[in-house]
Amino acid sequence: MTETIIKVENLSKQYRIGAREGYRTFRETLVDAAKAPFLGIAKLINRQSSIVNRQSEETIWALKEVSFEVEQGQVVGIIGRNGAGKSTLLKILSKITEPTEGRVVLRGRVGSLLEVGTGFHPELTGHENIYLYGAILGMDRWEVTRKFDEIVAFAELEKFVDTPVKRYSSGMYMRLAFAVAAHLEPEILLVDEVLAVGDAAFQKKCLGKMGDVSKEGRTILFVSHNMPAVMGLCSRAILLNHGRLTHDDQASMVVHEYLARLEKESSSIPLRDRKDRSGDGTIRAVGIHLGTQSDLKSGHLITGEDATICIDYECMEGRTLKNIEIALGIHKLDQAPLLYLGTKVLREDVEHLHVSGRSVCTIKRLPLEPGRYSLVTEIKWNGIIVDCVQAAAPIEVYEGDFYGTGVLWPYGGFLCDYCWTHFPGGNEESSCSPGRLDDLDRRNSK
Repeated sequence: MTETIIKVENLSKQYRIGAREGYRTFRETLVDAAKAPFLGIAKLINRQSSIVNRQSEETIWALKEVSFEVEQGQVVGIIGRNGAGKSTLLKILSKITEPTEGRVVLRGRVGSLLEVGTGFHPELTGHENIYLYGAILGMDRWEVTRKFDEIVAFAELEKFVDTPVKRYSSGMYMRLAFAVAAHLEPEILLVDEVLAVGDAAFQKKCLGKMGDVSKEGRTILFVSHNMPAVMGLCSRAILLNHGRLTHDDQASMVVHEYLARLEKESSSIPLRDRKDRSGDGTIRAVGIHLGTQSDLKSGHLITGEDATICIDYECMEGRTLKNIEIALGIHKLDQAPLLYLGTKVLREDVEHLHVSGRSVCTIKRLPLEPGRYSLVTEIKWNGIIVDCVQAAAPIEVYEGDFYGTGVLWPYGGFLCDYCWTHFPGGNEESSCSPGRLDDLDRRNSK
């Protein structure tokens, strides 16, 4: 019988938001008590009642009555929109924060990768931090030494291992943190969305390592917005919605339920009113319009025709801001990214923004096959994300004559411009020589 290694019972976590009630001194309490006969007991009671009511209005349940069990060796994905309680759950499991109600039982050492550099000291070198994190996990020096070279090689930081980590980039920080957490063999590995910091090659490397870790019988809880990664890595998934556990089943079934709900909600709630967004809201995306070259507000796009995506945004600061990046992402319905359309890439950032603005992105000859897609909006100010909305709007792409042949051919996902060049005498090696192809290019260009 497989052992239960994580047990969560009626877990709830409450946070206070907004202004906090100031602390009262002992002297103030004594003075109030002395004045009570003169001011009236009722007035004092009403005052205390208003404080209690105000405090209750300033709290939010990040988690509410969450219960589940995880068996040894399981890889469980935890999914949900921003603010659903995913990171809060992992922080409680990591014992970074205490639950308001309920309890957690963990059987084994826990390795956490919740934020870039979790458990690291910025003044220490990478070499020293590897041993520090090993000690935090309860490992002795010999165990860390045995894995040291493997950790450094995986993180690809051989040249910088003796450099203080405060000089590392966020990507270097993450690479070392993941390498340490994955190689020091905790029985339970908790991984939040920090893998998004690394480049695509390293993300793939990390996912492969987590697959290897799971085959060794260790347990993984994996929080991610990357639905293909969740379905590929996890046998089971848990869906959180507004702090409550709504689905717990096979990963594919839970992901499909989540995506269906995401599409339904994104189409029914105006972008301005969406609450499931990340960033401090200094600038917020408030509206999106899709269209074609002939109809800028048609609400759909056509394969092979110029597409326009218009995004409206507002500044909440009431002052002029500079250095603003606007980015749009086109994803599949399973949130797998297809296109990234950022102003930074083309060096076309917004120079000034006072109250509100509008930016229009034009995609020449849309290369997507017909179908439904999802749009992600992202706004940065001085390089920091201030607003990001996943599944900000659905995209419907209609069939179009991409190649201008008058025939709608089978697609296959993505389209591109291409051509064929034919030579007489296909066995001649010189037919495909660079010089011959250059001559043909010049001839075709004329």
